[in-house]
Amino acid sequence: MASEILATAFVAEGKYATAFPSFGTERRGAPVSAFVRMADNDIRERTQVYSPDCLIFTDSFFKNVSGVYEGLKPDGFLILNSSEKTEIIPNENVKTSGTVNATRIALEEIKRPATNTCLIGAFAATTGWVGLDSLLSALEEFWSGKALEGNRQCARRGYEEVRVAGF
Repeated sequence: MASEILATAFVAEGKYATAFPSFGTERRGAPVSAFVRMADNDIRERTQVYSPDCLIFTDSFFKNVSGVYEGLKPDGFLILNSSEKTEIIPNENVKTSGTVNATRIALEEIKRPATNTCLIGAFAATTGWVGLDSLLSALEEFWSGKALEGNRQCARRGYEEVRVAGF
């Protein structure tokens, strides 16, 4: 869902964007990868992103998994859900990291550990590629009522509470 929200926000800012998930074994709790492409012109490629500019990890466990940084472009960004600040460069291609305790924020705001909206708020603040207002507006296409307000608060807090480090 985070990839779709990001794509919606990019389009709202006049960019072209595509988003899609990639599922392994479909079962609750199985790893999921999602991809977003953003450009100033038409996007013709419809494959997974093999050379990303940014990685978003929903769990800090993934920062130490073999192969997860494969293809990350030099000067890349890492957005990480963690209660600990990233002080050691996790990979030579990571230039900037944004760390936020998205699980805590989600539990406080929406009463469940759904970290997506908090992490895309942190993404916006860390990369500067999309504005917070565009993200908050994009959420209207996915939720309404209390769920919308809770997810807006998660995105806002992710944006405000992210700890950005450069390497």
